Amino acid sequence: MITLSFPRDLYVGVAVDAAAKVYADHATIELEQTPEAYVLRVVALGEANEELIADELAHYALGASVEHHGE
Repeated sequence: MITLSFPRDLYVGVAVDAAAKVYADHATIELEQTPEAYVLRVVALGEANEELIADELAHYALGASVEHHGE
């Protein structure tokens, strides 16, 4: 399991949620909201590369957050 933490002052909740949905076919993803951050726990399904999925999910969340802030 890989745990990712996305600070609320930098990331938009809908972007983190969207990233989790995009990669849901490749991993079991649990989302927890704390006062400071959105926390995701990522467990790869089957033979999928857990580290790669977590990295790509994090990039997606960042990009979506940037786009949201630019609107």
